[in-house]
Parts: sequence; C-alpha cells; structure tokens
Amino acid sequence: MDLEFNKREDFNKLKLADIQKLLAKIEKGGGEKRLQKLRDEGKMTARERIEYLLDKNSKSIEIGAFAGFEMYEEHGGCPSGGVVVKIGYVSGKLCVVVANDASVKAGAWFPITGKKNLRAQEIAMENRLPIVYLVDSAGVYLPMQDEIFPDKEHFGRIFRNNAKMSSMGIVQISAVMGSCVAGGAYLPIMSDEAMIVDKTGSIFLAGSYLVKAAIGENIDNETLGGATTHCSISGVTDYKAKDDKDALNRIKEIMKSLGSFEKAGFDRIESALPKEKSEKIFGIMPASRTEQYDTYDIIKCLVDDSKFEEYKPDYGKTIICCTARIDGWSVGIVANQRKLVKSGKGEMQFGGVIYSDSADKATRFIANCNQRKIPLIFLQDVTGFMVGSKSEHGGIIKDGAKMVNAVSNSVVPKFTIITGNSYGAGNYAMCGKAYDPRLIVSFPWSELAVMGGTQAAKVLAQIQESTLKKQGKEISEEEHQNILDTISKKYQKQTESTYAAARLWTDAIISPTDVRTWISIGIEAANHSPITEKFNLGIIQV
Repeated sequence: MDLEFNKREDFNKLKLADIQKLLAKIEKGGGEKRLQKLRDEGKMTARERIEYLLDKNSKSIEIGAFAGFEMYEEHGGCPSGGVVVKIGYVSGKLCVVVANDASVKAGAWFPITGKKNLRAQEIAMENRLPIVYLVDSAGVYLPMQDEIFPDKEHFGRIFRNNAKMSSMGIVQISAVMGSCVAGGAYLPIMSDEAMIVDKTGSIFLAGSYLVKAAIGENIDNETLGGATTHCSISGVTDYKAKDDKDALNRIKEIMKSLGSFEKAGFDRIESALPKEKSEKIFGIMPASRTEQYDTYDIIKCLVDDSKFEEYKPDYGKTIICCTARIDGWSVGIVANQRKLVKSGKGEMQFGGVIYSDSADKATRFIANCNQRKIPLIFLQDVTGFMVGSKSEHGGIIKDGAKMVNAVSNSVVPKFTIITGNSYGAGNYAMCGKAYDPRLIVSFPWSELAVMGGTQAAKVLAQIQESTLKKQGKEISEEEHQNILDTISKKYQKQTESTYAAARLWTDAIISPTDVRTWISIGIEAANHSPITEKFNLGIIQV
C-alpha cells in the first residue's frame, strides 16, 4: 500500500471511530442513572428487551440510531428519538421491532419520535414484515404537542397505519411493558395480539389524576388500567405476563407459529466474499470530498468474488451501471464514477457529475433491471448534473428528467448508499430519500446538501454582502473573510452525515464493512413483498 492510501485509511477510520463514540453515548438513552432506575423497577431497558427478543448470534440492523441527535437541546435532548428500532430475526422470522425508551423523558413522543415510528411502519408495510411494538411511553411530549399531534405525519398516523397493516395481513404484536396512555392506548387493541406485563404495564386514555380532575372519581392507576383489569375485565389485552422476559418469550412463541409468506422471487445463489476486502474502502476514499478516485475499486470491495458485468462500459462513463451479486443476491448497481474520464467524443468529463450520456445510460439500465426483476443499488457520490451552455443546449434537463422518471417509477426495491457527496438534483437522480429507497444509509464522511459547502458559502456571502452594500456599507477584506467563515461553518455543519441522520434523511451511518449486511437483509425483507405493479416510464420527452 502506498503512503496516500495509508493517510486516507487513517483519516476515514478516525471518522468512523468518532461516529462509534457518539453511538455509544446515544445507546445510553437518558443516562445510566435512568436506565438503572428502570431495572430497579423490575423492568428491562429498551435495548435489553430487543437484545433478548432477537435470535442469538443472528444479524440485525438498527434504523435511526442518530434520530434527534443535537436536536431539542433546550428540552434536554432526545437520544435516538426516544425509541429503538431494529430489523432482525425472532424465532427465525425477519421482522421490525419498535421499543420505546422510557429512560428518555419517560418514553414521551417528540416530533422526531413520531417520524421514526412512522419510518418503522413504512418499512414493515413496504416489505410486508411482521412488526413488534414494545410499549413503554408516557405519550405526547406536551411542551411540543403542536408539532406532534394533529398533522398528517404526526402521532395519529401511527394508528391509521395500524389499521392499514391489519387490512394488508401484516402481523402486529404489542407488549405493554410500561405506560401506554391517551391516544397511545389504541396501539395494543389495533394490533393482532396484545399482552401486558403485570404491575409495570398500564393502559388508559386518562390516568388517575386526570380522571379525578375530569369526573371526580378516586381510583389508582393499577385498578384503572393495570394487567388484571385489561385481561380479566375490559378484554383490551390477550395475555398477562409476569415480567418482561415472560412477555418477550410469548412473542417468540407467537412468531414461531407464523406461516410461510409469498415471495417476490429475487434471485439468490450461494454467497461468496469479495476478493477485494471491504476494509480497503477506507484507503480508497479520499479525505477531501473534491478529490477524485476510481469507483470501480469500491464496487470490487462490495460484490461477491469482486465480479460484475458492466452495461455500456464505453458510453456515459460518469455513471457505472453493472449487474453483480451481494451475499448471493442478484443486484443491479448504479454508481457515480468519481474519476476524470474521456467521453466517446474524446472530451474530458468530471467525475461525480452526471452528463447527458450517463443519464441516458442509467435510464436504460434501470428499465432493464425492472424488466428482469433485479433489485437496484445506488452508490451516491454525486455533485449534480453538468451545467453550462453546451450541456443546456444538449438537453441535459431532458436527459436528467428521464433518469429521475426511471428512478421514480421503478418497481423493484431500491437501496441507496451515500459513499461521498450527495448534492442537489444529483441526490434525486441517484435515489435520495424522496425517491423511496427501501433503505438509505451513508458513510461517516459523507455530505448531503443542495450544493457543496465552498460553493454555497460563496453564494450566500455574495448575497449578504450585496445587501450590506445597498445599505451603503463598504466591506473590507477582513469583514468579507469573517462573513465567509461564519457562513461556511454553519453551512458545513448542515452537510454532515450526523445532521442528515438526526433528521432521518438517512436510516443510519454505517461502516463500509457493513454494506453487504444492510443490502442482504434489505433484499431479504423486500422478498416478503411480491411486486404487483408494472414498470412504466409514463410520458417522457424522447
């Protein structure tokens, strides 16, 4: 290995180490004292519950671990959005598990909590996966009720989705292991099967204090809505568990009884490890997001046996299109080439930029994968579409629209890995969050924004300085630099991988060594949901 490779490797591994340190802190939820308090009450913590429920030594992936990161600081923060979501195996069946973290504001729902719960349900609905709710929540966080209660994608949407999933035949299981109050009380009864833990679980529309205030009745919470009440009198819950483990064991038994599912039929053969190890990606990716590298080297580190069949290799070279295998699954890969290349006309084209010919090639390839029922993997390191008079006159908008159209109307499952840049319309064309990838993740050093930090800061600085000059103020070189530095710092913060993950623009920040696991579990999940639509580009300009 050369010196430059080693420098890149060290830089990128430090980036990953920083992410892992943050994750270790996030996994503590509301802090060790609050976690211990739950244990003292006879409860398991949210992560302990999930760990016990999932099959030992099986693979799983966590959705939205960074949700809420550096948000709501004035309210004390909301680590991981106050809820833990994992896709994993219970009794050998792949499912989605959602567990409220009662160490974070008693499991109260912040706006990001609602968004994360809806994301979990979306994954279950898209892939027709069983979903398990481990309920322990005080309900809506009242100081922010206006941002979580009434809108289409707020708290109430959860119960609408419960009803929709029920009609779709998607299994839903609820275990009430703590508080389940107000609107949240609908969750267990809208699930297929519901259980409640004796003494620690409770369900009611209004607690004893509110009942006293509203109708003057004196009653304790256990009598009002405890396990005995709901299993023996109201019939809201189906089973009474003696403790958390008893409830989780019952869920395991239920999952064992589930029948087989109709498969989508994605092709899979025996898996083979890449000849080029995934760890090499740390040394391939440059430290600067403006530096060039060869994307073929990345692909070789991800696909089985490092083999792939390329589509139109001599045309549209700033996008690589190929078929390959990942953990045995047949996949189609659409990747931005980050190396300076020569077009078929002999002109040099910038790496990471989408030109008309590459957009045209990608459109055709996406159509082919839909025809052959092959899931699509997008490897994003894109600065956008080519600009300038030559590109505009050549119809870059038209060709770009074709690609966006193909991505939008694709019916095979799509998965997106942001390996580097994800800027502007390039994010859209390469299947950003708005284009319904089944899963979307990023590397620790990735950047997601409408444009790169340097360009954006210059544009914003010019606008700010123009306004000041109109007010008659002269801008010195020092003032210009101060304005530029201030804007750059703020804008750069908004491009970081943690900023995107905090807002669930991505599902996770992962190591390159985990890509194959995410893709494999993602396709296995998608295989639970047969394709019922036909690929149709609709009306496009030829």
